Amino acid sequence: MSDGKSILIVEDEAMIGMMLEDYLDTLGYRLHGLATSLDEACMLARQGGFDAALLDCNLQGEKSWPVADILVEHAIPFVFATGGMADDLPTTHAARPTLAKPFTIGAVERALSKALEGR
Repeated sequence: MSDGKSILIVEDEAMIGMMLEDYLDTLGYRLHGLATSLDEACMLARQGGFDAALLDCNLQGEKSWPVADILVEHAIPFVFATGGMADDLPTTHAARPTLAKPFTIGAVERALSKALEGR
């Protein structure tokens, strides 16, 4: 159950970002913000104020691992969104929930529920 929790989306593809916004709305989550670059995502992650994040592994050719590290430092749960095997997760984040593209609303719901367990 979402209980209106706030989610940060980190996604550089506009169409996917808009689709995820729609999914969050349908599932009863609130959108905290949409970051489309590594710098913007790191800034929003440091600011906090959200319950969880959906984190694309690849942002405009850069890996999003620095964002993941900041989220871990702030104890904010997150889900990696991955486009395939090219996104080998670093061992420090290998146990994190992942969401494979293309997304379905059911997969997004399950991944966020898993990330937010006990919160």
